[in-house]
Amino acid sequence: MAPLPPGVYFMVSFSRDQWYRAFMFTLTFLLYASFHLSRKPLSIVKGELHRLCPVTPSQPPDNHTHCGWAPFDQENYQQLLGALDYAFLCAYAVGMYLSGIIGERLPIRLYLTCGMLASGAFTALFGLGYFYDVHSLGFYMVAQILNGLVQTTGWPSVVTCLGNWFGKGRRGLILGLWNSHTSMGNILGSLIAGYWVSSCWGLSFVVPGAVVATMGLVCFLFLVEHPRDIACTAMLAAHPKACENNTQRFRLQKSVRNDPKSKSLDPEMQLLLPSDGRRPVQQNHVVILPAEGGAAISFLGALRIPGVVEFSLCLLFAKLVSYTFLFWLPLYITSVDHLDAQRAGELSTLFDVGGIFGGVLAGVVSDRLEKRAATCGLMLLLAVPTLCVFSTVSRAGLEATVAMLLLTGALVSGPYALITTAVSTDLGTHKSLKGNAHALATVTAIIDGTGSVGAALGPLLAGLISPSGWSKVFDMLVCADACALLFLTRLIHKELSCPRLPATDQSPLKEQ
Repeated sequence: MAPLPPGVYFMVSFSRDQWYRAFMFTLTFLLYASFHLSRKPLSIVKGELHRLCPVTPSQPPDNHTHCGWAPFDQENYQQLLGALDYAFLCAYAVGMYLSGIIGERLPIRLYLTCGMLASGAFTALFGLGYFYDVHSLGFYMVAQILNGLVQTTGWPSVVTCLGNWFGKGRRGLILGLWNSHTSMGNILGSLIAGYWVSSCWGLSFVVPGAVVATMGLVCFLFLVEHPRDIACTAMLAAHPKACENNTQRFRLQKSVRNDPKSKSLDPEMQLLLPSDGRRPVQQNHVVILPAEGGAAISFLGALRIPGVVEFSLCLLFAKLVSYTFLFWLPLYITSVDHLDAQRAGELSTLFDVGGIFGGVLAGVVSDRLEKRAATCGLMLLLAVPTLCVFSTVSRAGLEATVAMLLLTGALVSGPYALITTAVSTDLGTHKSLKGNAHALATVTAIIDGTGSVGAALGPLLAGLISPSGWSKVFDMLVCADACALLFLTRLIHKELSCPRLPATDQSPLKEQ
């Protein structure tokens, strides 16, 4: 018998379960990256909506070619642009609390598909203001508010779906890698919006809107909410009595559940890739159906889960810092380094590149130490002096700006990424829930919704403070980072005072 080609050998070395997990990992990554791709254009276009150019009496300003786009061509342009950010983020924060509760009670695939199609439409609507020569602040505010509301369908849905497919074995690493979709979406959004920002800024919104809507159709066609929704393998087909109602779902017998060796068959504990690098044992696609009749958790019930309040408040201030950079960094670079809108947008992507490394590093360290809060606390502590010197060092030249963007991106985005992914999933499957599988989206929405309040306040405060100097904006960011660290002190103390947990329970939150 001839040896298998290397490519085929690689493909068959993974079980069917692992291929499905890899596919769901990639699909949810791309789905949420498209959400962030559609949020970035406004920060890129800000420099075009108000250009710092002189106006002479003999050459009156023209909205299309000179000093900006009315009504953002006035002296209070920073407040008006900040109001657009605030409208989107306030709607997002309010909608997030409702979205988790609604998402627990609707099919995730249909809920997410409708949200992505609507988000694509409202993102494009903002850009249509360019083509139809709209100069009403109310038009752009309404477009931002509607987009903020529908975008809340994304995060609880994708986190719940991913939590269904992956167990606790390497949750920090896997979700740290997965959470790089935030930075990847920001980078792609910056590049796409920057391509048209100087020639036709309306396309900077229409094209990302089309991308989000297209990914919504992909979600409808391919997203699988839970492993139990996948048909059985050929071995199960050999035992047709084990399948139910043409869906071929299989329930493990009690004797198998009680067998310690059967843990290897549990798809919730199976890793995405084999840890020893060798060919894994081929496993049957066995799905454990959850207990029937589990009711969705209430809002107050989710708040009583140990750690939810502390991490929610921590994320409020951590997200305040992150979203201030997200919405105002290109304009800051334009002011400090005197670059045009396109160059400033491209340079701002370095903050997101640093965020990718920060999110992965936070996940790896928290898995190794088994201390989520302490990992977040360490990165927040290191971010304080970094933010203190950012404004001063970045004025020393382009090279210094590049270095500070990478370092700050890693330290700011690391805790934010860890809390919104691994921590939210840990708390959504907390032992106090006693197996209730309907809590993950609600817990995720509470944590990210509270964080979104900070995300709304950060850009608004930056718009109000920046006229008095960018150094004042960075003072505000330092204070916010210190507050985020303060809210974690009790959890950090509890983690450091407790002995190391056994390997079978990766999350220190379980012991609170």
